[in-house]
Amino acid sequence: MWEIYDALIKGIPENKIVDEMICGKKRTLIRSGNGVGIASSKPYETRMPMLTKNKIGMPLREVAECVKSWNFVEAAVGVAAINAHYNNPRVARDNGVEFSDAPRVEDRRFDPFIMSQNEIKDKKVAVVGHFPYIEKLMAPKCDFSIIEWEPEEGDYPITASEYILPECDYVYLTCASVLDKTLPRFLELSKNAQLITIVGPGTPLAPVFFDYGIGDLSGFVIKDNQRAVSIASGAENVKLHVAGQKVSLKKTMR
Repeated sequence: MWEIYDALIKGIPENKIVDEMICGKKRTLIRSGNGVGIASSKPYETRMPMLTKNKIGMPLREVAECVKSWNFVEAAVGVAAINAHYNNPRVARDNGVEFSDAPRVEDRRFDPFIMSQNEIKDKKVAVVGHFPYIEKLMAPKCDFSIIEWEPEEGDYPITASEYILPECDYVYLTCASVLDKTLPRFLELSKNAQLITIVGPGTPLAPVFFDYGIGDLSGFVIKDNQRAVSIASGAENVKLHVAGQKVSLKKTMR
C-alpha cells in the first residue's frame, strides 16, 4: 500500500532542505529554495507525530516521509514537503507542466471539470470531494455521483465508493486522498475507468503517478512565494489562487 508514497518520496533530491514551514488554520506550507508546496490543513491529531524535532534545515525528503503519518496534521506537512519539490515552477516545467510567467492568468483551460465536458457526455462519472459548482458543470452532461466524507444533500457517503467507482468511466479524486491515504484504495476501485484525475491545489505534479493508473494531475503552482506565505499564515485572508496558477499535467499516450 505504501508503494506509491515511497515512489513520490524517492523522487525528491537528497540535497534539498526545508527552509520555511507554516502550519496555518487552512493551509500547511513548506518552502525549499524557490519551491513552495502546500496542503490542506487537517484538524485530526489523534496520534502522536512521527517526527518531533525542528524541521527547518532538515532534508526535504526526510520531512516528506511525514505523509505516511496517521496524525493528519503531520501528514499535511509531508504532502507540503512533496509539493515543495514537484510543484516548484522549475521542476514542474521540466516535467512538462505548462504555465504562464505572468502574475495573473486565465486558467479555465486547466480546469478538468470545464475541459472534460465533451468527453464525459452520457458517461458514468464520480467525483470524490465536493468541489464548488460541480453539480452545475457535470450533472447535466452525465450519470453523475458525488462521494463525500461529510455528505451534503444528494451526495453519497464515502463507503459508497466501493460500489460506485468500479462502474465509472471517469473518476475525479480530491487531492485530500493523498493526505488521508485513501488514494491507493480509490485507484484500485477505479481501475476500469477511462481516466482518473487527481484534483486540487495540494496535488503533487509528479509524473510517477502515471505508473499507478492516474491519467491527469490537476494542481497548482505557486509563483508568488511571499504572497503564499502571507495567505497560509493567516496574515492575508484571500484565496490562494492569487499567489499562483492552476495547472494540469497529463499522461502522454504512446
